[in-house]
Amino acid sequence: MAFQSDNSAAPCPEVLAAIAAAAPATLAGYDGDALSASLAQAFGALFDHPCEVLPVVTGTAANALALAAMVPPYGAVVCHQEAHIEVDECGAPGFYTGGASLMLVPGAGGKLTPDAINTATAGHRGDVHQVQIRALSLTQATEAGTVYTPAELAALGDLARARGWRVHLDGARFANAVAHLGCHPADISWRAGVDILSFGTIKNGGLSAEAIVVFAPDLVEDLRFRRKRAGQMPSKGRFQAAQLLAMIGDDVWLRNARAANAAAQRLAAAAGDRLLHPVEANEVFVKLRPGEAEVLRAAGLGFYDWGAVGSGEARFVASWDTAERAIAAFEKVLAGS
Repeated sequence: MAFQSDNSAAPCPEVLAAIAAAAPATLAGYDGDALSASLAQAFGALFDHPCEVLPVVTGTAANALALAAMVPPYGAVVCHQEAHIEVDECGAPGFYTGGASLMLVPGAGGKLTPDAINTATAGHRGDVHQVQIRALSLTQATEAGTVYTPAELAALGDLARARGWRVHLDGARFANAVAHLGCHPADISWRAGVDILSFGTIKNGGLSAEAIVVFAPDLVEDLRFRRKRAGQMPSKGRFQAAQLLAMIGDDVWLRNARAANAAAQRLAAAAGDRLLHPVEANEVFVKLRPGEAEVLRAAGLGFYDWGAVGSGEARFVASWDTAERAIAAFEKVLAGS
């Protein structure tokens, strides 16, 4: 009964079936097969916009390679102080960009605002003695489990454009955000000014494929070389393509995200006034009462302590396949506290 991360979820049946179907085929290697060749058209239809799709094995690779295509070694990326690229990617953005910096900006509920960015960068001179800001990286859904509205993202995109910055969107939980908003995926991607989207599937029922979705044509050629150099271009690319096509086919990605979001809402209702942030996707942050963490773990629930040591804060992440018995156990413990 694991609530530590949606990475622990099983791959969904559609993904496994697609891998099996691609296995016996004798096809061209790398991206030369028909499945890989169809990715751009399939994702273009999904987003109602021309795009290129470069599969990679991890979200970290997707994020770091996207930023490397946007930012030179002497550049900087503006991001939230709790962004995955800062907290959980072991310096990968700096490695892949050749040394670019991250400029950290605070924001309530995991969100950035134009005012917060303006304040944080007000003293940046931009002369030869300082790094040059070249990109804004946003996370949707955020690290606090909240979701930017299309208007909020568009305002941030407008700010970036006015400053000549590129925009990257870490969409490890993009599906959960779309499911929550009920909007067209374009409304929180290219229509909001996003140049490159890291489209996550692994947390949402995928197995080993994430997609770098490139809406800005001028960034594609550079990314192709960077992807190969980074060892993120598998020789049997048809298996990654098959997974991605299975996820977006028949809206499997949204079905899975809706299931995870619904499970999170059950947890949120049980948590009541313990909630630390609004629950808008599939992450639930709570401040547990004394003794509750121990009782939850004794009941077989796995989760991460969060925040400062001894704070009582904890994170619970629901998945597309979260079991009813896990939710019921959570509800029972908190109801009895």
